[in-house]
Amino acid sequence: MTHHPFIEKFRQAGQAQVFAFWEQLSAAERASLIAQAGEIDLAEVDRLFRSLVAKSAGQAGVSLEGLTPPPCERLPEHGGDAAAWAKARAAGEAALRGGHVAAFTVAGGQGTRLGYDGPKGTFAVTPVSGKSLFQVFAEKIAAAGRRYGRPLHWFIMTSHANHEQTEGFFRDHKFFGLDHARVHFFRQGRMPAVDFSGKILLEDKAAIALSPDGHGGSLRALHRSGALDLMKSEGVTTLSYFQVDNPLVRCVDPAFLGFHLLRQSEMSSKMVPKAYPEEKVGLFCQRGDALVVVEYSDMPMAMQRETNADGSLRYGAGNIAIHVLDREFARRLAAGGEGVALPFHRADKKIATIDAAGRAVRPDQPNGVKFELFVFDALPFARNPVLIETARADDFSPVKNAEGVDSPKTSREDQLRQFARWFKAAGASLPVDASGLPALALEVSPLFGYDTETFVESWRKLAPPPQPRDGLYLE
Repeated sequence: MTHHPFIEKFRQAGQAQVFAFWEQLSAAERASLIAQAGEIDLAEVDRLFRSLVAKSAGQAGVSLEGLTPPPCERLPEHGGDAAAWAKARAAGEAALRGGHVAAFTVAGGQGTRLGYDGPKGTFAVTPVSGKSLFQVFAEKIAAAGRRYGRPLHWFIMTSHANHEQTEGFFRDHKFFGLDHARVHFFRQGRMPAVDFSGKILLEDKAAIALSPDGHGGSLRALHRSGALDLMKSEGVTTLSYFQVDNPLVRCVDPAFLGFHLLRQSEMSSKMVPKAYPEEKVGLFCQRGDALVVVEYSDMPMAMQRETNADGSLRYGAGNIAIHVLDREFARRLAAGGEGVALPFHRADKKIATIDAAGRAVRPDQPNGVKFELFVFDALPFARNPVLIETARADDFSPVKNAEGVDSPKTSREDQLRQFARWFKAAGASLPVDASGLPALALEVSPLFGYDTETFVESWRKLAPPPQPRDGLYLE
């Protein structure tokens, strides 16, 4: 085998199989394989194998000891302090006017579960014009920039699978009117899959079985890409984090930002009350001084069904993946260090690979392990974490599945219900059914209004305002 420093490095680490087919590869294939090998921290892979795979037999599951329901800033309509919410909103608006806030979207996913061939952010979601998720967010970010007099930076984490397509989509749509110099793309990191003996798996003779390192990898990617340094140079101190599949999300929410800033928090989160005990969302809990998230699959159903005296769920604070992070906290977590690094999680998967002879293997049972980081695992490291309640109807209707729950249909209907509430608040007559769904298909561009207040302001400027009708689109 031709000598190469990477080949020797992998051989010494007991991973020589990665280059088993080196002599059969073309120059381009060799270069690609070396580039992939360069992404791998062999010491980290060995540590993860020893801690998460080799020692997993007999290990206990997630500890539920000491868990209690977490403190939470409730919405005023649910008993929260209206004055505190007003003060928080004012503080958040001041930060937006000062240019200290950036939007951050985790957008590495493909539309596979939707039956869609392309980056999920390019999927059409709105009920009349068929705007993509990316366009919805771009218009919300643009509208906030106009309202507060300071255009926002937008950081978008892609994946190796969709980076070029995502950048091309923005170019083709002229960045949806945003200043392209304020839209920043960077790739998510990857981790190699290993078999149950710790050997790195090959996807084919010239490719390592690499997969994204989870949404928690976004912090490492921000750091490695130089995004955190750019934020510092631009005076951005606070990141508004959300995932690409949720068109209802308030990309920058002044009250949420304000609570975070006033409490001098390093990381804050939004929650929605679970709709029912079996809803598949992670649960915010308190363990000592730390705010943590427990996956629904790790909490016994009997515990998830516990209720308070008023009948509400005792453990009902659902995680909807909307957070605010301090820039330097993200840097500290990304850099790692003793007792500060995010923990990896193992996921046993059926991994397409090849055998020692180079033949394709398509297993029908898990044959290996992938390693992932979860962003909510940063919460226990954060000083002064804040949890606030948000209304599901105003902030959360993801597009995850082709049909059923969290599908394009349910999300479009939730958008229509939101638009109908805005029309009603402005005094317009719009019949709706018992669930609040209007019979008419309407759509409001975020450039016209992105919440009740901004919609009513724009509506009252129309002379005369149009009658609600099927296909009405306001921009």
